[in-house]
Amino acid sequence: MSNNLPSNIAIENVIQSKMRGRVSYQGFVSSQVAVNFSYSKLYNDPSGKGYQRPIDKKRCKDFANYLSHGEDALYTPILLNAAGNWEFHAYDNHRPNYGRLICKKKATLMDGQHRLGGIKEYIIETDTTLNVPFLAFHYLDEDEEIKLFDVINTKAKGIGTSLSRYLNRENDEISWVATNLILKTESPFFSKGTLIGKRTKEKNITLQNLYNIVKYLTKKSELAELPKEKKLNLALFYFNLIKELFPEEWEDSKLYKLTHITCLYALAIAGNKIINDNYLIKSQQPDSAKIASLLVNLKDIDWSANGDLKYLKGLPGANMLAGDILNCIKG
Repeated sequence: MSNNLPSNIAIENVIQSKMRGRVSYQGFVSSQVAVNFSYSKLYNDPSGKGYQRPIDKKRCKDFANYLSHGEDALYTPILLNAAGNWEFHAYDNHRPNYGRLICKKKATLMDGQHRLGGIKEYIIETDTTLNVPFLAFHYLDEDEEIKLFDVINTKAKGIGTSLSRYLNRENDEISWVATNLILKTESPFFSKGTLIGKRTKEKNITLQNLYNIVKYLTKKSELAELPKEKKLNLALFYFNLIKELFPEEWEDSKLYKLTHITCLYALAIAGNKIINDNYLIKSQQPDSAKIASLLVNLKDIDWSANGDLKYLKGLPGANMLAGDILNCIKG
């Protein structure tokens, strides 16, 4: 989305201050300005520096309803990053921190997209104007912006661990592997995984689930020391094999339990032992032919949703099924 404005916006009666050495601006704008002087960077922004979830229309509607309570409907300032595109001019030298703010480009919205969505809906419905409080940083770089968003949302109302994993993918190897298991078209999870933790019927595996799957597949073994690219290839190899063996079960999560989280955790826990027992140290590769021949034995397990696995739940269930999988491939 473009950050250009049709023309500069002047905001009066702004207080300039410092927070931890960063220049910030506090003030109020009319609701008509508020809904137009910022934009959201969505998590899938082509720059790779996006972080916001897609807007939830219900949350906006709920906030619009809240605003209709009148005088009692208080709310916190929206949080912005002006990214160096706003200029402050003091009214006079005696009060250097009080003046006019000139907005030359849109700021990025770090916190408050559902409040602004609700405000927009409310002013259209009621044809009124609200005074919207804001706090804007003069300049944060993109990484600082992401970090602050993450802190605000994980320490306060919770953006959910999946989006947090996504934001930290460059600093955390398992998060990077899990993210790529969703983004790569050759991944069996490509059409089943969701980056932002919101499950649908089709996309029932969250990034946090995949984070755990990668962890179970590699932990407490030499696999944990592999570079992230090799961990990714290992997970792709193992779960693609399972998908190829059980194409129908993999695609239909209503009739079969194979891609339900408990079963995927069990396959990863068992996979840890299967791969470690059949790992070619010299070439640093799994013995793919041997592992493929072992996994064929999984056909003895009834993966149907109404079969033996019907009541299997949580990690205890996953550990129990992992034991059954290992017994199955021995036999």
